[in-house]
Amino acid sequence: MNEQIAHALIVAELVRLRNLPYSELIELVSDPETKDVVAEDGKSYQLEVEAVWDSKKGGDLRVTVSADDGGWRALIPTTRSFIMHP
Repeated sequence: MNEQIAHALIVAELVRLRNLPYSELIELVSDPETKDVVAEDGKSYQLEVEAVWDSKKGGDLRVTVSADDGGWRALIPTTRSFIMHP
């Protein structure tokens, strides 16, 4: 897996997610998203987007995006996250 490409895919997804309202991000708590993306290197990467309550339900939301190529890196994906306040 190309770490730079995986990181770029994650950053692009984080930018998209940061522009969503808190009310939409809450839906990720019970319904994580996965999608396959073909990157510029021609390889397929899986992105997983999930959210968890950072401290208490209804409070801050931690949104995490992970990327892997389906190989052994699926066990230890590249991951980044941010916290959204209500």
